[in-house]
Amino acid sequence: MLGKIHDLNMSAQFPIAIVGGGPAGALAGALLAADGREVLLFDEKLAWEKPCGGGLTHKALQQYSFLAEAASASNPVEHCELISPLGQRARFHMRYPVAIFSRLALNGLLLERARRAGADVCNERVTRIAGTSGDWQLITPQGEYRASYLVLATGARNPFRAQFLSPISPSDLMVTAGYFIPGRSSTMQIQFLKGITGYMWVFPRTDHVSAGIAGKMGEISTAKLRRILERWLEERWLEEHGLKANGLRLDGARFYSHILPSFRTQTFETLEVCGEGWAMIGDSAGLVDPITGEGLYYALRSAELCAGALLAGRPDEYRDRLQEDVLPELKLAARVSQRFYRGQIFGDSVLEKMVSLTAQSTSFRDLMSDLFAGIQGYRDLRSRLYRILPTVMAEGLAGTLRRPWHSAGSSGGGSEFVIDPLAE
Repeated sequence: MLGKIHDLNMSAQFPIAIVGGGPAGALAGALLAADGREVLLFDEKLAWEKPCGGGLTHKALQQYSFLAEAASASNPVEHCELISPLGQRARFHMRYPVAIFSRLALNGLLLERARRAGADVCNERVTRIAGTSGDWQLITPQGEYRASYLVLATGARNPFRAQFLSPISPSDLMVTAGYFIPGRSSTMQIQFLKGITGYMWVFPRTDHVSAGIAGKMGEISTAKLRRILERWLEERWLEEHGLKANGLRLDGARFYSHILPSFRTQTFETLEVCGEGWAMIGDSAGLVDPITGEGLYYALRSAELCAGALLAGRPDEYRDRLQEDVLPELKLAARVSQRFYRGQIFGDSVLEKMVSLTAQSTSFRDLMSDLFAGIQGYRDLRSRLYRILPTVMAEGLAGTLRRPWHSAGSSGGGSEFVIDPLAE
């Protein structure tokens, strides 16, 4: 337990300790151990079925090719259906499939990779951290360990955050609730909700579907979110997929609840992710998209950036690498999040217009496909929208003229451009 590590400008020569064995912690452990560092990786649950969608984008699979090679552990989904608050539907083919993993399988794969690289994976719960940079003491029910550097990857419920930073404000969190439902589906569904900064989702995994709902903490209670989800699943989703007729109901499904970081602009502007002898990665650092709630790519990327800084012997560079690579996208997402969920565009809500344009325009469907693939970022999204706008409008007009005059449409009339939802 007390083996030496390479010089990181630290006084004590103990292992690097990583607390949390999810994707961020496991990848950081694998990268550090593969380069010869002695690593202690702690997690009381190890691989477990975490309550989330489990989707990995094409961008993530391209960057971390070993995940793309683990095809048997994921369900590659090529079809997505968006449903607006008023019930408009748009189904489209995703040019680059989203690989939807069971988190049990994904975490297990990454932990095994860390073990093979040489990390000492400890199935123990860290209950207390004491000491200072260069000589941290980590206490578990099984014993005491010492470390020269500390990486916290314990998720949004990080029990040690208050030792290093201010607690995460409730205004910077989302609450989620959901079910793991036996059955299969070939389509990923996202249902947006009126008056709620969040959405419902159905992500098909290999042997079940993960169905859930997310909303901003303080806007709505977890109990109410659960009731909304249950009503939607029982009245619509189960019936549409023929599962209700087969006698399957939610009492045969497993319930889950969780919290996710969803940082505001001001929180990202003052974000701290590391200090003297310690760093936070993934959800622990709040690195989650405030619009979509997607955090897997950012967990992996922050782990890679943190490990790279440690291997270079310059731990503080993690902050700069994150600022350059990850934070610009997340800051922009935070700035436009409320406009996305509650803003108006062309005389309609952004959500209604987004779904209707997805249904009507091939060019807009290609854009949505690239967004889901992770290859279309937020920073150059506005320029692409303006570039394809004439084509999108022409395709939308053609679709409108083909529809019957009495068909249900948007929530409002007119075509005035009220606000650019991507304006900074």
